Amino acid sequence: MVLDVDLNAFDALRVGVLVTGGSDHRLRYVNRAYQEMVGVHQRGEPIRDVLDGVCVDDRFELFDRVLDTGEPATVEALPFEHQGSVRFASVGLSRIAREGEEGLLILAVDVTDRVVPGWPHGPVGRDQQRFLQRYRSLVRLQTQAVWVTDPMGQVSEPSAGWQRLTGQSWEEHRGAGWQNAVHPDDRAPAFETWCEAVERQDVLHQVYRIRTPGGDYRHVRVLGIPIIEDGEIVEWVGTIADIELEWRERQHRLLLDRVAAATANLADLDEVLRALAQVIVPHLADGCAIYVLPEFEDQPISLPFVTTPVVSVVPAGAVPLARQEVFDADSDLVVAIRTRKPVHQSFPQGHTPPGVVLNGESVVGVNSCVVIPVIVDGAVAAVVHAVAVGDREPLGAVDVELIGRMLDHAHPHLSNAMRFQRTQRVALALQKYLLPEPPKVPGLEIAARYSASATAAQIGGDWYDSFLLPDGSLVLTIGDMAGHDLSAAVTMSQIRNALRCLAIDRREPPGHTLRRLNVAAEVLYPEAMGTCVLARLEEHDDGERRLHYSVAGHPPPLLVTRDGAARYLDDTVDPVVGVGYDMPRATSVATLPPGSTLLLYTDGLVEVPGEHLDAGLERLRHAAAGLALAPLDTFCDTLLGRLPTAQKDDVAVIAVRVPNLPKAIR
Repeated sequence: MVLDVDLNAFDALRVGVLVTGGSDHRLRYVNRAYQEMVGVHQRGEPIRDVLDGVCVDDRFELFDRVLDTGEPATVEALPFEHQGSVRFASVGLSRIAREGEEGLLILAVDVTDRVVPGWPHGPVGRDQQRFLQRYRSLVRLQTQAVWVTDPMGQVSEPSAGWQRLTGQSWEEHRGAGWQNAVHPDDRAPAFETWCEAVERQDVLHQVYRIRTPGGDYRHVRVLGIPIIEDGEIVEWVGTIADIELEWRERQHRLLLDRVAAATANLADLDEVLRALAQVIVPHLADGCAIYVLPEFEDQPISLPFVTTPVVSVVPAGAVPLARQEVFDADSDLVVAIRTRKPVHQSFPQGHTPPGVVLNGESVVGVNSCVVIPVIVDGAVAAVVHAVAVGDREPLGAVDVELIGRMLDHAHPHLSNAMRFQRTQRVALALQKYLLPEPPKVPGLEIAARYSASATAAQIGGDWYDSFLLPDGSLVLTIGDMAGHDLSAAVTMSQIRNALRCLAIDRREPPGHTLRRLNVAAEVLYPEAMGTCVLARLEEHDDGERRLHYSVAGHPPPLLVTRDGAARYLDDTVDPVVGVGYDMPRATSVATLPPGSTLLLYTDGLVEVPGEHLDAGLERLRHAAAGLALAPLDTFCDTLLGRLPTAQKDDVAVIAVRVPNLPKAIR
């Protein structure tokens, strides 16, 4: 730093001198030599106005840096205007302190005769002056390399800074060798832009990627102007500036704008996440899967952890599989959930793993992958798994941060989803309490299943029940009350408990019991309405099993015999519960052959939007027939897992299998 300089000492110097003060670089002194070079300026003017006719970086970053760090800097061959023409100066900057204020000491030396031999009568004509004036920002303060080529783009002399940028020696980058450092995908567009500039004899301005000494690629801005003699280009001179950070920030803004536009009018969480995945792929990654997770609160994750991606986009060559995935304790997904931090892996060329699993499919050629937890309302609401494949730039810390910013657009939707999960968790707990385990009955197998809707808080209406009467007969019920919320769950529990009491109260045909239930429902719960099947399974002395049943607007029971025949017990169907008050209700009787299976179910198992109910019933009948000999648990699980369902309704099933041999034979 220069301290307390007597500015009068600069008056007689033949080099231009300026002194500034303060962080806004206001002019404190300018000597006569500088005024002769660029004109007269008043004290107090900001440096931006003083140097208006000089080619400098618009942000004046170099001036700020010298003032902040105290490290001097030099700029060679800086163009400036002088009496309507362009000249060149070598400029040096140092920090100075005067009267308690820090500023800059700026020295400028005219070097035009060295930059352009023969000035002003030599080879520089009016056309070149026009080019130099028009593109005086060519040599910028943030330039990393300066280059010179012949008219066809062959490097004719060592390019200052090129080896530091690319690692190429002079022997490697001379001639056309510099092109080997350009990204293969950018070479053809760069050559095309070059040819256009040559044809126009105009400025060259292009952006492409070059390989760094470390082997990765960075974006650079290339500027060049032609040197013209007698109307012909004799050479090109230009600069190269590293703009990787600038390019990334611009691309990030574009991606965030794209995400905002893609999700602006979407309300459904699945649609929002799908739109996000379609921006992540292909702009940042080659494959992406997004998982919406249950809220774990303070409970540990159950292992192995099983989940299904809400949306996935797989790389070319991989098969998209919409299926559950199983993750163990060491998996990246579980680690990301537990630590609440991204898990990022890169695989150097030649050391890639045999395959990274994405949406249940092994993806080969992965060069990097990242698993990012999304924190909403203090909990991990979702996880994003992204992979880059092949020659794509590996995913880095900047990409991880950007994906997080993109997911912020889904925050309101994820927050709503978590509120739904809390409501669903309460309702599921109530549902589990209201749906007890079936009783143990010697000689019979009984299995029950309940599957809540996966897309909304639509639980509460479906129920099943089974219990033994004092005479040893087994009561089976299944039903579906209108509504899909906690209110429906409460109403369901009241109707179910009322039916229990009425069924135990006296031994009578199921139709009579449903009639009394209907009266009670219309008196006590006038708004309630739903469907129901009530059945009583009796074993006679000869070992025969007889089913007495009544149907109130519900899909009919399905009977599957041991030989694979299946038929619906649809002799009679009465109106739903809540309609008809004291009207009579029918009871039917069916014999269950040895080894047969009786299935009671709710309409969620057979209904598909836009499809006639008969198609769903036939599909169920055919599937159940094929499972006639399967274990009863497998029978139920397979029907729930394979049949297409509405996805917006609960499903309840209860099945009973009778022994293969009658009691008398056993």
